[in-house]
Formats: sequence, structure tokens, C-alpha cells
Amino acid sequence: MLGALALPVLSATTASAAPVAASALASSSCSSLPPLPYEVHTKAVTIRSKATTKSTALGVLYRGHKFTVHKKSGNWLYIMDKTTGIKGWVSGTYVYRDVRMCLD
Repeated sequence: MLGALALPVLSATTASAAPVAASALASSSCSSLPPLPYEVHTKAVTIRSKATTKSTALGVLYRGHKFTVHKKSGNWLYIMDKTTGIKGWVSGTYVYRDVRMCLD
């Protein structure tokens, strides 16, 4: 024998309140905000003197470290680690840019 399944009933007020809340959050445009930083998404990534794995290692960035990219060459990113002041290249394979969603 099957029992009855009770489901909550949404009122019209609750359903219509959600779009109002979303539009209130989107009232300021996020397109004018500065770009978000890149972040290491692997255990560690090596900072190198040139955009190649055969070049000299200058330092290491660890998971969660955030940084700014100054230029790109293929899949390599030229960065400056603000913590140590080291400038060099990291492979774009192991880092990702944080993103935000704009509701303009």
C-alpha cells in the first residue's frame, strides 16, 4: 500500500518575491569592476624565467595563491608574485581565473 506524499505549497507572495530580490542585487553593474585575479588550482606551480619547462625555476606558487597576470604567450602567463616580488612565467594549465556572473 502506498502512502500519501505531502509537498509544501508555495504562496504567490513567496514566488513573486524571488525576482525582486534578484533584481535588487543586480542594480549595480559589475562590468565596471576590475577583473578578478588568477588562482593556483593544483598542489603547486613553478614560476620560471622563460615560457618553457626547460627554463630556470625562480619560485613556486601553492594551491589557492592568487596573483595578477601581466601578459600571455601561448599557454604561458607572465606574473608577479606580490608576496615575494618574483616575476616570471607559469603554465596556464594549472591556474584559473576567478569569474563573476553579471546580471546586467
